[in-house]
Amino acid sequence: MIESIIYAAARAIRSLHAVSPDAGPSDTPLCVLLLPAPLEGFILADQARDLLRAPGVVAVDPARVPYGVYGRLPAGVGGALAAVQARRLVRNLGQSTGRPRVLVIFHALQEPLARAILAAVPGCELWYWRWDRYERAYDAAPRLRARLDELHEQAAEHASLVIGSSVELVRLERDAGRPATLSPLSADSFPAPAAPGVVAISLGHHGWRTDWRLLRAVAQRLGDELVLLLAGAWHENECRDDPDFAACRALANVVWLGAVDDEAAARLILCADVGIVPFKVEPFNDAGLPYRILKYARLGRRTVAPDLAGVRTWEQVVTVAGDEEAFASALRAHAGAHLRGDEEVRAWALTQTARAQNAPLRERLAAAGIGAT
Repeated sequence: MIESIIYAAARAIRSLHAVSPDAGPSDTPLCVLLLPAPLEGFILADQARDLLRAPGVVAVDPARVPYGVYGRLPAGVGGALAAVQARRLVRNLGQSTGRPRVLVIFHALQEPLARAILAAVPGCELWYWRWDRYERAYDAAPRLRARLDELHEQAAEHASLVIGSSVELVRLERDAGRPATLSPLSADSFPAPAAPGVVAISLGHHGWRTDWRLLRAVAQRLGDELVLLLAGAWHENECRDDPDFAACRALANVVWLGAVDDEAAARLILCADVGIVPFKVEPFNDAGLPYRILKYARLGRRTVAPDLAGVRTWEQVVTVAGDEEAFASALRAHAGAHLRGDEEVRAWALTQTARAQNAPLRERLAAAGIGAT
């Protein structure tokens, strides 16, 4: 049998002086939000949470039988199902918090349940909140679309107030002769950090070679002053037991982009102020020449790297940082470089062609009597 799970913020429940089911029915007037999705995944969650802070406002999560069923069932069967669900919901509310005075729905598919609740609670009014025209949804088959049109018209006609998230939604309802008010979307829970001082990018493999301790320390030291883009595959199988890797995975200022192709990588480098080579200082890494340094340079970006001998091959475009403090300072020094780039670095990098790099080999080939051109 269908059961509705009553959701209410603890603060709202305390304000209502909610009683236990054994305490008998309550006539406290309620505003009941019938959520079409669990609060955490609801597009209007911020506005719902704001309303739930008010005494007398509670929310009801979707029942076990989804609202979509009402779009597929014959009207009579759907009505019977809604009546059962409505009686149980009203009874549970009455035993714990109060009696619906305002019922808020957010989707036309909720109309059968809303109508059943209104029938069970004389004097309760309906508010119908619209954030888009779901009856015109791309994925709605013709039969479902026709049913959604019907349910929308019924919900809007029975509502004492239609709430629109856009001026166009409000206009549509007012043109149909219905009372409507504007309540645009909010994004209270969406992060709003200050603009970073520096954007750095690490391009390539992120696994055994990566000094996760260094990255963690630098990212934590700079905080919102830094956005670090990790462009390239990361390898859980190589690092899953590394606590610094796990910490980096959780840091908000470290953005894990995964594998990208060269065209996308070049554009990402253009968004960054500086490139980094976050390799551990150890024999395997020490002598190598990281390819990414040249890739950064072709876009006019310098590189910050630990004290690795191999990177000094291209010392004209590399800043060597001996510890995490020096690394963080070097990143800060490149703040804003993405706005202008470094044309000297770019010009140097564009001369580092295969032909130029192979010049010594061509000389040896010529000496061996092999006519390389």
